[in-house]
Amino acid sequence: MLDVLRRLGSIQFDPVAVAGRNHDLVLHARVAGYQPSWCDELFERREIVEVTNKALSFVPAEEFPWYRRSSGRKGLRFHTTALAENAAVAETVLERIRAEGPLSSADFERQSGPTKNWFGLPENAVRAVLEAYTVTGVLGLARREGNVRHYDLLDRLLPAELLAQDVPVRDQLRHKLHSRYRAHGLLGPGGAGGTFARIAPPTSTPEQVGRDELRRELIESGALVPVDVEGVRGKRLVLAEELALLQAPPEPTPTVAFLAPYDPLLWDTGLLTSLFGFAFVWEGYFPPARRRWGYYVLPILFGDRFVGRIEPRIERDRVQVLGLWWEPGFEPESAPGFGEAMREALGAYLRFAGADRLEWAEHLGTERWLLGAVNGR
Repeated sequence: MLDVLRRLGSIQFDPVAVAGRNHDLVLHARVAGYQPSWCDELFERREIVEVTNKALSFVPAEEFPWYRRSSGRKGLRFHTTALAENAAVAETVLERIRAEGPLSSADFERQSGPTKNWFGLPENAVRAVLEAYTVTGVLGLARREGNVRHYDLLDRLLPAELLAQDVPVRDQLRHKLHSRYRAHGLLGPGGAGGTFARIAPPTSTPEQVGRDELRRELIESGALVPVDVEGVRGKRLVLAEELALLQAPPEPTPTVAFLAPYDPLLWDTGLLTSLFGFAFVWEGYFPPARRRWGYYVLPILFGDRFVGRIEPRIERDRVQVLGLWWEPGFEPESAPGFGEAMREALGAYLRFAGADRLEWAEHLGTERWLLGAVNGR
């Protein structure tokens, strides 16, 4: 797990667990036999920490000094203002955590104040202060209980020698930009969508370095190598240590993986279309009437080919398959090795979900017959 995380740089955290939490699905697609409790255990052992990177993400603990400059979800100025506008609340919060240890917002009496959230609506002042202290490096996340976050002093969570590392802001920004290329593997200079959010603006000022300058430094240092890919417009940037994979690609493993909606491989939807012929749109934010597939649908990767989409739902001791769609031109019954690989993937997914049985929607009778019995244990 740590090897995967170190290679990717970071994994986006998302608490929604309809088909499994995003970070768990990312690891499940890459680590044989993965169980969600493993990630929780690494977090409890402080071998991974939660930071703001592309979004809320897990990174290896040894990389924490490169994430000390964090803007949070709402920007550094917002959080600094929140502490100033709620000074009395901030002092109380810090005193209690210092004396009592890890606390959540629920452990404080509800406070009212002028603080507003990102959408301009009233927000609990304690929550605003806790988040602001996290962004400014005073507090850290000690544990989660469901979606409830418990905070403690950062110097009680991480080793002193780690916290003592003072990484210049410019190096932190460059490291974060490099992490996007680490995670995806074949991003273009402009990224895709929100790929480069919370790093630096595309242009620089005398007080602030821009992404273009940071990228140029990564290329000049040899960390990133520009390449051309046949059939793909524009330059792509590859990690220097991974260039050999393009020059002599290994044979694809004939296994099936279900990919999380925020899996790094799915960031650049344009590349998915041009390189894989796969049109990916995650419809979780769409109203039901606009969804072509479903709410929480996972792309199916077979070897080096996207062959379809599946909509699984974890319901206590069972997994329901609500939908299954094959890509045009893919015939699962005649694809060599696919049936066995798909059955193995479904069995692994049952174990991942802690479920005993797999249930198919009524309209999937053909798929149920094709894939046969699946053993979850």
